[in-house]
Amino acid sequence: MNTASAPQATGAESLRARETLKALYGYVRPHRWAVALGLLCALAGAAGGLLQPLATKTLVDRLSSGGTIGTILLAMTVLVLLSMVAEAFGAYVLERTAESVVLAARRSLIGRLLRLRLAEVDRMQPGDLMSRVTSDTTLLRAVSTQAVVSAATGAVTLVAAIVVMAFLDAVLLAVTLGVVAVVGVGAALVMPKIGQAAERAQAAVGEMSTGLERVFGAFRTVKASGAEGRETARVEAAARRAWRHGVRSAKWEAVLGSADNLAVELAFLAVLAVGGARVASGDMPVSTLIAFLLYLFYLMEPVYKLVEAASHYQEGAAAMARIAQVDGLATEKQDRHRSVRPVANQAVRPPPASVRFEEVSFRYGPGLPDIHQRVDFEVPGGGMTAFVGPSGAGKSTVFALVERFYEASGGRVLVDGTDVRQWPLSELRSVIGYVEQDAPVLAGTLRENLVFAAPGATDDDIREVLARTRLDALVERLRHGLDTPVGHRGTKLSGGERQRVAIARALLRRPRLLLLDEATSQLDAVNELALRDVIAETARETTVLVVAHRLSTVTDADRIVVMDAGKVRAVGTHEELVAKDELYAQLAATQLLTPAGRPGG
Repeated sequence: MNTASAPQATGAESLRARETLKALYGYVRPHRWAVALGLLCALAGAAGGLLQPLATKTLVDRLSSGGTIGTILLAMTVLVLLSMVAEAFGAYVLERTAESVVLAARRSLIGRLLRLRLAEVDRMQPGDLMSRVTSDTTLLRAVSTQAVVSAATGAVTLVAAIVVMAFLDAVLLAVTLGVVAVVGVGAALVMPKIGQAAERAQAAVGEMSTGLERVFGAFRTVKASGAEGRETARVEAAARRAWRHGVRSAKWEAVLGSADNLAVELAFLAVLAVGGARVASGDMPVSTLIAFLLYLFYLMEPVYKLVEAASHYQEGAAAMARIAQVDGLATEKQDRHRSVRPVANQAVRPPPASVRFEEVSFRYGPGLPDIHQRVDFEVPGGGMTAFVGPSGAGKSTVFALVERFYEASGGRVLVDGTDVRQWPLSELRSVIGYVEQDAPVLAGTLRENLVFAAPGATDDDIREVLARTRLDALVERLRHGLDTPVGHRGTKLSGGERQRVAIARALLRRPRLLLLDEATSQLDAVNELALRDVIAETARETTVLVVAHRLSTVTDADRIVVMDAGKVRAVGTHEELVAKDELYAQLAATQLLTPAGRPGG
């Protein structure tokens, strides 16, 4: 690092420290009274310990004078018991509060992650995001309560002990503080290393979660490719990095933990030497030396608490830095609209939605090529419109922009004549049924997947859509019917069954606009023909947009939009386009069988 950049780095570090403390306070603030109660109990317990050396001095003086010590012993016993009860109750309050802080942090993170913009999810690794909810939030448990209380009680009892020790003998106190200061400088140099190691260890844990998510997301492919060994090595490498940084953090924590013991031991030897000489010379009584030595050992606890608080803070700061990164990610704006699923027997069904693209331009990110270049077309309400073209032409991106998964960089996307950016997001999506290209099915039961977009659907609604999508025979074969688990990502269903489940899920919502992205690609001829009839029937009361690579899917469309290289080449019926558009005629001659591409395809 050159000298010009050094001050900037220092400023960034101090700003980060302030932001960390502010973020931590944000999590602790709702529980501040519980933390205050825990602190009060901890201080009560510390006060009991602080009085014991003075009681011991009084007991020694009483023995020296030949007095009775029964009252003093009883008082010391009561003091010990009360201190223990206060500390135990305070510890319980703090542990309960710490769990509440972790819960609040996890709820906040989960809510934010599920509202992330799709562009942010594309940029991040899902496994790393999950590790921030699981392992990073766990580190808040200690720093949010224990570190706060340990720092407060440690500081208060340390000052109180020093005041009492100064009252007992100022010379011995000066010796003690001199030794502690020397060791403390070394401890201060160690603390930043703990934070660095902890942050790197957490990052490695995130990499490990990412690796596992990558494998389980394509488990059959991994096995079929014989890649178990290579993938195991990849995840193990991240695990080793987490271990290495964890061990490094443990090493510096051990050094830091030993520093306070070293300080007390060296101070004990120095005080014993100087104090012994003062007792021998008659400058102070032996009871004062005993009391001072007891306070010296008592100092170990507050010093340890301060060291522990600093260590927890370093770990918590590393976790907060990663959590704060999630807080900085862009999320979709939430609105107060509550979408209501149209009821099957309602008297008046809302009209089909219209769609219009006006000179729309779009790219997935800076430096990436344009997916859409001044795309312009109009789809009136009702009927079926098909989008065809080579892979990468921008067909699926039409759906992504209609759903507002992404924002157009130029032009306007209109639904019912209103720019989608002016629609309340939940209202916009409540009128749309969407079947993705890979027709995802979630872990859970078949019923849960069917009603995922329409949780208020009745049994009659479900039976109707099962019959329309030819899933009723599948349900009859399943031992537990609709309550049969479908496995992780629907692995217990065939590809065609997953597509029919996805279509049924969309139809069950009774949308005004139905988006089908290559929704029949994995169906056999019989089921495809049946679903074509369903789609045609749906198009009579709903606007249906279809991305298709099969000629059989588009020949019955009311209009076909031909796209190529992010532009609209032509719009018309099958017969019109065969006659006037060379690309469409070529695609039709080869049955439109082009490979499906990435979301821009």
